[in-house]
Amino acid sequence: MLSPAQVTHYQEKGYVIPDYRIAEDVLDRIRQHHASLIAKYPQFTDYCPALYVYDSSFVQYAKDSIILDMVEQLIGPNFAIWNSSFFAKPALNGTRTPWHQDGEYWPIQPLATCSVWIAVDDANTENGCLEFIPGSHRNRRLSPHHTNNAQGLALPLELDADAFQVSAAVPIELKAGQMSLHDVFLMHASEPNRSPNPRRGMTLRFMPTSSIYNRGLQKGVARDIDAKRPIFHMRGRDISNKNNLIYS
Repeated sequence: MLSPAQVTHYQEKGYVIPDYRIAEDVLDRIRQHHASLIAKYPQFTDYCPALYVYDSSFVQYAKDSIILDMVEQLIGPNFAIWNSSFFAKPALNGTRTPWHQDGEYWPIQPLATCSVWIAVDDANTENGCLEFIPGSHRNRRLSPHHTNNAQGLALPLELDADAFQVSAAVPIELKAGQMSLHDVFLMHASEPNRSPNPRRGMTLRFMPTSSIYNRGLQKGVARDIDAKRPIFHMRGRDISNKNNLIYS
């Protein structure tokens, strides 16, 4: 469970690094599971945006009771998981994730998600760890983004340069098995992996069921997979009664 101070940190800064750490045997299963996915879908070597669309058995990793307890502390007792992604930066990989807010991509109304980012390998400044701008979530708004189709970018939407101060960025260095939780409005990015070591990360995207995943909103790049995306019940009930949850 998160301490009161950690909950406050999440509310004020937009993220928190809990004390909890995934066991090594679970990490090994995630790595093996990811390797099997890549063998079947080699186009996802660097980034798979929607794991459950291609292999719904990945949802098993979202059912960790301690992770669910922490998510419940932050977004309440009624929630579902609508996505999981794999951000894999192989050794000496030049892919950069530009500065953005997650909500710019997602057709969720009202916009709400707690993302759990699990370090499958050690993540540090040498291999392209996440960077957050603390407090950039507090106005609960999406700042202007533009499309950047330059080569070497993991995602195509980028915050306008005058929307944030990069000097305020904080690197989020994690050991394998550690995780960070962050808010849907928090500004973040990551640099390329210039090291000889891989930097794999898996996200779990939880939303309160008072929100609706609007498959017809056609927002960002999500429109290509919206129709196929399964949304799994985690705890409580579907308050909106419009998410067509999968109970398992």
